[in-house]
Amino acid sequence: MLLFIAVAAAHLILILLIAFKVNTVQQEPAELARVMKVTDLDEAPPPPPPEPEPPPPRVESIAETMIETDIVPDQVVVAPGTVTRAVGEWDDYLPIHKVSVPPKFNERDIMAALVYPPIALRSSVEGRVILELFVDSTGIIRRIRILQENPTDRGFGEAAVKAFTGKRGTPAYANGEPVSTRYRYPVSFRMR
Repeated sequence: MLLFIAVAAAHLILILLIAFKVNTVQQEPAELARVMKVTDLDEAPPPPPPEPEPPPPRVESIAETMIETDIVPDQVVVAPGTVTRAVGEWDDYLPIHKVSVPPKFNERDIMAALVYPPIALRSSVEGRVILELFVDSTGIIRRIRILQENPTDRGFGEAAVKAFTGKRGTPAYANGEPVSTRYRYPVSFRMR
């Protein structure tokens, strides 16, 4: 019986040690450091501002007093809606690369009309101008535009334009027919 009590006591001690863990100290698990990842987010762009309201239509006032003259104005009155192309009236002039024969001008006439600008002459300055000539199918220069003027503000561009204004030459030809063209013409001013 003593053996039975010893075995029962051993079982009781073993149950108490296993069930209640008397000798072990409970440790809390160490908390792992949390890592936070910061990223840049593309924010949605702000909404566009509201479009402003269009201004009210402008009404021109009619003159209260009419003045009669004998001079006929240089204008043509057309019915509304008959003009189909108001912008770019110079677009029908062909660029020079589409022309088979370029326009020609009498260089003696141009040189005779070319006046060295007095301000540049006093300063002893030489210059160069590149003009764009709008030559119609009859050879008349209808419009002149200064593309480049070096140096500026010395009167070279104005002098070159005056020399070409009203000049007539041989028109450009494309496929054997005279055509209107845009033609670049360099003019150099040199001191003698």
